[in-house]
Amino acid sequence: MIFISMIFFIFGFVTTFIITLSDPVREAFNLSYTQAFLVNFAFFITYAVFSIPSGTVVKKFGYKNSIVFGLILIAVASFLFFPAIQIESYIFFLGAIFILALGVVLLQTAANPYVTELGPPETSSGRLNLTQSLNSIATWLAPLLIVFLIIPAAVDVGEIAGVVQPGDLVLPFMLIGGIVLIIGIAVKMIKLPEMSQEGIGNFSSAFKYRHMLLGAVGIFCYVGAEVGIGTAISSYIVEPGLGGGISRELAIKFVGLYWAGAMIGRLFGAISLSDVKNAGKKHAMALGVMAWAFIVGFVTLDFSVNMALIFFGFAVANYLLMQLGTGKANKVLAIFAFMAATLAVTSMFTSGQIALWTIVTIGLFNSVMFPNIFSLAVKGLDRSEVSLASGIINTLIIGGALVPVIMGAVADIYGIQYSFIVPVICYLYILFYALIGSNVKPKVEPASQQPTTTTGAV
Repeated sequence: MIFISMIFFIFGFVTTFIITLSDPVREAFNLSYTQAFLVNFAFFITYAVFSIPSGTVVKKFGYKNSIVFGLILIAVASFLFFPAIQIESYIFFLGAIFILALGVVLLQTAANPYVTELGPPETSSGRLNLTQSLNSIATWLAPLLIVFLIIPAAVDVGEIAGVVQPGDLVLPFMLIGGIVLIIGIAVKMIKLPEMSQEGIGNFSSAFKYRHMLLGAVGIFCYVGAEVGIGTAISSYIVEPGLGGGISRELAIKFVGLYWAGAMIGRLFGAISLSDVKNAGKKHAMALGVMAWAFIVGFVTLDFSVNMALIFFGFAVANYLLMQLGTGKANKVLAIFAFMAATLAVTSMFTSGQIALWTIVTIGLFNSVMFPNIFSLAVKGLDRSEVSLASGIINTLIIGGALVPVIMGAVADIYGIQYSFIVPVICYLYILFYALIGSNVKPKVEPASQQPTTTTGAV
């Protein structure tokens, strides 16, 4: 279980590292916003290309071998960044990202179902919560590593262009490659239980569920909006008059806080949507998460009590708004989608600290979107159809490739502040899905199998 938990940490860390990397890459290679956001395109396009085929790989070679193969792909791709950076080839750089992402997709495809099988079914949820928590911690730490290893320590406000050099990008990838290779060898050497993969699914039957297909589009919008905002934040909040004109180093730390918000929100969600009946126990657990939110804000933002208190306040509001959902996935999703859209619009039409905090704290409201959309999308499906539906839904994670590029194009034409209209549209679709699109339509049976009714209604 320890090694499998490391797998979740790895693909969470690598994914957020790449997402956050677009702004330093833009400086290092002297790119436009559209060109820089291709970093995310090269990473997330693999979900469209490889999500369903990776299921075939796992089916043929087994969970353990697939995990090892995924880790090796990540390690090899990490080492490929060295020649790409040495010859300063952005195309080569994007190719290395694509190969790295193939490894991440394979890890996700193999690790999620494997964890559910590593023990009794009644505790599978607890195991997944543990691994997802490690994933969230990784997404918080990745931007901080970028600050430590890539962004120079002394960066004045307004000193943006030309700060990061291509050579500054080498060390993090070499570290990632070495560590992941060691873990891959260790996983190969240890004995892990083999899991049965018997059973044949039917894609045509899975496609008959309207709410599942609309949910897949919801995943496209969610991942696209989350990645797009995470990509744009560091460029946005360094602009004088927009996000406040802060230093590049602090801006990257705010990106870390954005992803940390998802971690805090997921912990609140695990409490609020759990089967714990004792209200006092739930509130006590929530107070612990609130305290953790303050600590995260304090540590992330240069030990500033004032900024930590602001983040703490948004975290408290996040928990209170979650209670309005009364433990129902669609209600919580609707509230959070509305809040995320409202915060993005507020940031677009304000400046300074208001613009900064309203865009950064969207991470808190992104938190439970993926599990809520996914659970609503597979509700009512036969057990044999769920894994196939999962492949279809995961394919739409391609939103992380397309939405940031659209945002980059809008930023180049109208300015980065107005690029947030794109995730606003995404959140409005998620609001629609929560309120209307997630309603389960009864599966239509062949006429010969339908029961006779006295009213003529089926």
